[in-house]
Amino acid sequence: MANKIILGLAILLAIVMAFAPDMDSGGLIALGLVVLGLAYGAMAVDAEDAVAFLVLAVAVSGAGGSDVLNGIPAIGMHLDAIVDSLAKVLAAGVVTVLAVQCVNRLKG
Repeated sequence: MANKIILGLAILLAIVMAFAPDMDSGGLIALGLVVLGLAYGAMAVDAEDAVAFLVLAVAVSGAGGSDVLNGIPAIGMHLDAIVDSLAKVLAAGVVTVLAVQCVNRLKG
């Protein structure tokens, strides 16, 4: 249940960031996205079997970086901003998975 709440909050913040970027003058929404990504990576992803999550993170980051949705008139720019924000969430989750894998390998 907590995973769904974290994911829902991340999507909500990504939408807010896309349609009202001026609200994030202090960077708190971006910080919230990163914290939610760290929490999601720790709670929802099995660090030893994270291949699907890592592939998803790479795919979303690639789609966000290439601005693939920008060709849609009127809303494409906003959709790209949402994908970019979700890529930040997934990248933070990747960092958590990396940290957990390193800790598990050091433990033995």
